[in-house]
Amino acid sequence: MNSLANRRNLLYAAMALVLVGVGVLQSWSLALTIVNLCIISAIMSLGLNIQWGYAGLFNAGVMGFAALGGLAAVLVSMPPVQETWAVGGGGVITAFIAVLITVASCLFLYRYLHNRGYVFVAGLAAAAVAVVGYVFFRIFLSPAVDAIEQVEPARTGYLGGMGLPIILSWPVGGLLAAGAAWVVGRVSLGLRADYLAIATLGISEIIVAVLKNEDWLTRGVKNVNGLPRPTPYEVDLQETAWFIDMANNIGVSVQEFASIYVKLCYGALFLAVLLVVMFLAERALNSPWGRMMRAIRDNEDAAEAMGKDVKGRHLEVFVLGSAVIGIAGAMLTTLDGQFTPVSYQPLRFTFLIWVMVIVGGSGNNFGSVLGGFLVWFAWVEAEPIGLWMVEVITAGMAADNALRLHLIDSAIYMRPITMGLILLLVLRFSPHGLIPERAQSTRH
Repeated sequence: MNSLANRRNLLYAAMALVLVGVGVLQSWSLALTIVNLCIISAIMSLGLNIQWGYAGLFNAGVMGFAALGGLAAVLVSMPPVQETWAVGGGGVITAFIAVLITVASCLFLYRYLHNRGYVFVAGLAAAAVAVVGYVFFRIFLSPAVDAIEQVEPARTGYLGGMGLPIILSWPVGGLLAAGAAWVVGRVSLGLRADYLAIATLGISEIIVAVLKNEDWLTRGVKNVNGLPRPTPYEVDLQETAWFIDMANNIGVSVQEFASIYVKLCYGALFLAVLLVVMFLAERALNSPWGRMMRAIRDNEDAAEAMGKDVKGRHLEVFVLGSAVIGIAGAMLTTLDGQFTPVSYQPLRFTFLIWVMVIVGGSGNNFGSVLGGFLVWFAWVEAEPIGLWMVEVITAGMAADNALRLHLIDSAIYMRPITMGLILLLVLRFSPHGLIPERAQSTRH
């Protein structure tokens, strides 16, 4: 245990020194930008670790849950567009009331007939009600959507949000992701691991496709820009007397200090969320619930034979992990200041998060956080470092040399190469991750 703690502390110290090195050698603004993104990545990694490290659930749909978190930032923080609400808001509300009535009717009818022994008829009746409900849903929604998207489509063309502080979107993002995870889990958690991965990947693609195409909700590929901030704006700080005096006393330009100050504010908020999530994740891991989850992960058949509700526990942990990912997705959109559905790609929001968990050490929360920092740092710095290496190697060549130009254009590929190299080295020399899962006591 002491050797594992010493290893963890040494790796964390090394990571901190690397980030400080970026501040010294490049710029402190860049270093803080990387740190903020590393914190968000670490929270996403923790969410996936709750699913995979605790329970062995292969979630290949991280991207979809992160996108729902981003959607929450829009729905909570953007002001409502009064013109679009006037022409189509009522139709949208009516359509979703029809959905709720349809779902309730299907459940009631199915259970009523099923409990009386009409199993086949129950399924047919529920399906018929669902079809009728869908028809009514489209009858109300389609004309409302057409009217909304025709209202100044270049500027608005969507309903907007609730105009609340954007920081409230973080828990809302967790709730949206948790709700979607509950629906997905109810359908797919009884499947084998490989089928679960395919199902979650497909559902995440469906979520992103909806966000790209439903302009009335998210403006689609036109993006939602100008999201409110939970921090001051640089331009306001640069016009404030106390801030100008502070910058002069430190000896830094007002513009540079404003950028650093805002990033520090973001970092403080993000770090607070990371610490809360980390504390709760550690408490859960070391609780009787956590020991039960690891027992189910290691041997589902034995756990089920002992009376454990395996599918129910899997649903719990799937919902919890997805909620954490949704919170991180809302935080990322807050930091970006815009919601861009086309930016949600499996490479960035699923593959990289899996690499973070594997490299850091699945089943160990401290390992997942370290993996989030290390992998995202390598992802960000791989291209500029690769470009610098190419420039050093080709320093003696002419500026228009074909080989030199080709190598410079290929520097962007250093990112996937670096990820593959890191993953290969860790799996070869530390198969359980840089900070492996702790051996647990058998006493309860």
